[in-house]
Amino acid sequence: MSDLGPIAWPPAPIKTERLVLREPEARDRAVFIELLASPEVHTYLGGPRPRDELECEIPEVPEQWPGSFAVELDGAVIGQVLLRRATEHRRPAAVGKVDLGYLFLPRAWGFGYAAEACVAALDWFDGVLPGEPVVLATQTANVGSMRLAAKLGFTEVERFHAWDAEQWLGLRSPVTQSS
Repeated sequence: MSDLGPIAWPPAPIKTERLVLREPEARDRAVFIELLASPEVHTYLGGPRPRDELECEIPEVPEQWPGSFAVELDGAVIGQVLLRRATEHRRPAAVGKVDLGYLFLPRAWGFGYAAEACVAALDWFDGVLPGEPVVLATQTANVGSMRLAAKLGFTEVERFHAWDAEQWLGLRSPVTQSS
């Protein structure tokens, strides 16, 4: 699932001004199923998955691997941020790099939570694996994700066609630790 190398996992919960990023727990399962079954969430991700399939497939503790964060607001999970090494990818430019992904419930859209959570996850990542580049792929039609990619410092590497739509691949250059 995730090959982030020899990192200590799970980290202590990461706290931002409004959010907490932490390792997923059994109590998060229903929200993870909701994220994957939501037509709104999956508008630009190839469509939702059937809820009954997800109920059978999602383990008791969902997405429990290094780089998978549940995102909490006031004690309730509103989304997920993922950092995982792209061992197989639609684009050769992404293979071997760490891929940033995120899913948030529609009721959490428009408040800056995705940006806040992704900045926190990338800051954590830069601390544990300094100098590693990160990629992000999104549909060009997904205006919100395109804006977030720019805000996070991703620059276009290429555009390509997949899932019957134009896709965008961006790269965030490695952050080097200054002494």
